[in-house]
Amino acid sequence: MCNWGLDDTAAHGYNVSVSYTDPPMEQSGMLRIKVDLEGKLIAMEGDYDHIVNRGSLCVKGISMFATHTSPNRLTTPRYRAPGSDHWEDISWDDAIARVAQKIRKTRDATWIATEKVGDKEVPVNRTDAIGFLGGAQNTNEECYLFQKAARLLGLPYVEHQARL
Repeated sequence: MCNWGLDDTAAHGYNVSVSYTDPPMEQSGMLRIKVDLEGKLIAMEGDYDHIVNRGSLCVKGISMFATHTSPNRLTTPRYRAPGSDHWEDISWDDAIARVAQKIRKTRDATWIATEKVGDKEVPVNRTDAIGFLGGAQNTNEECYLFQKAARLLGLPYVEHQARL
């Protein structure tokens, strides 16, 4: 375990303890992070005083610092037009609008309102054209909300990475 001297706050920034949960490994713990005065992450380590992880981190926890401070990390959405050979930065509002438009268009074009069961038409209100996949970094609460949102959109195919 690396020690970045997180107790030296006066000259370099702020120490913050952050609780985290690792759903696929069913463990949780505490990270100690240090940010400079502008809020930039400058150090991260396990909290030795936490009852669960006692300063140890799983592989995902260990890699968080490198992931968040990488110069290759994208900070804005990117779009590549059909047939284009390059990506362009777009705004978050534009990215959200594009995704919402594609979901709506696909959902409307493939909506199944009823299905014949025996000799009766029964309401099913779904689309079979879109699936939903949750990720291993999501908490149980987030997964519950994602599942509810997927069902509201009429998506019967809801899956989670940890089950696959």
